[in-house]
Amino acid sequence: MNPARHNSAWRAELALLAVVAIWGATFVLVKAALADASTLLFLALRFGLGTLVLGLVFLSRLRGVAAPKRSLAAGVLAGLCLFGGYFFQTSGLRYTSPSRSAFITALSVVMVPLLVSLVHKSAPHASEWAGVALATAGLGVMTLERGNLALNRGDLLTLVCAAAFALHILALGHYAGKVSVELLSLGQVATTALIAAGTFWWAETPRVCWSPGLAAALAVTGVLATALAFTVQTWAQRHSTPTRAALIIATEPVFAWVASLAVSAERFSARGLAGGLLILSGVILAELKPSLAGKHPLR
Repeated sequence: MNPARHNSAWRAELALLAVVAIWGATFVLVKAALADASTLLFLALRFGLGTLVLGLVFLSRLRGVAAPKRSLAAGVLAGLCLFGGYFFQTSGLRYTSPSRSAFITALSVVMVPLLVSLVHKSAPHASEWAGVALATAGLGVMTLERGNLALNRGDLLTLVCAAAFALHILALGHYAGKVSVELLSLGQVATTALIAAGTFWWAETPRVCWSPGLAAALAVTGVLATALAFTVQTWAQRHSTPTRAALIIATEPVFAWVASLAVSAERFSARGLAGGLLILSGVILAELKPSLAGKHPLR
C-alpha cells in the first residue's frame, strides 16, 4: 500500500472509531429517553431529524451528483438493512436480556467476514480472522450471563438483527467507493426514517412524553449519532474493508461500558475490563495485517 493510501485508511478508521465512541457514549442517553417514547417512534423522530440535517447540509452539493438514481438506490438498500437491524433488535429485546442482545447483535463482527468470503470468494487475512475471534471472545466476557446459554425467541430475533447490521456494513463497503457519499448517506438515513414513520403506529403502541431529557436525546442522536455518524461511516468504508469496519464497530460496548461507569451508578467490573481489552486487542491485531492493497474486492 502506498503511503498516501495507507494514511487515508488510518484516518478513515480513526474517524470510524470516533463515530463508534459517539454511539457507545449515547447508549445511556438513549436508554433514558426510551422511558419517554416508544422505540419505533423514537427512531422515526431520530432518523427524521437526521434526514433534515443531511438534507440541509448537502442541499447545494446534490445538484451536480452523477448517476443520482444509482446512489439513491444504494442508499435505500443500505437503509433497509439499517432499519432491519434496529427493528429486529428492538423486537428481540422483548424476549431476551439486554446483555444477551448486546452480545448477539455484535456477532455481526463474525458474519461480515463470512459474508465477504461467501459473496466475493476472497477470504479475509488470517490476522483479521484472529482479530474477529478475540473480539467475539471479549464481547462474550462482557455481556454473556453464566449458566444461561440456551437460545430463546428473542435471541433468534436478535440474530436476524445481527445479520441485518452485517449486510449494512457489506452494502456500504460495496457502494461507498462507487456512488455519491452524500446521496448514499442521505438515502439510508431517510429510508430508515420513512419505514419507522410508517410502522410505529401499528407495530407498537405509540407513546411519547415530551421532556428535556427526550429532547436532548433526540438532538444528540439525530445530529451526532445519525446524520454525522452514518455519513462518516459511509465515507470511512471507502478506505477500509468490511471486516475491519465490523471490528471497529464491535468496540461500541466498550465505549458504552465506559460511559455507564462515568454517568450512572454502574459498578466497575473485572469482566467488563477483561472483555474490553480482548475486543481492543482484536481490533489492534487486525490493524497490524500486512498490506493487501488492490487485492481486496471491496477496497
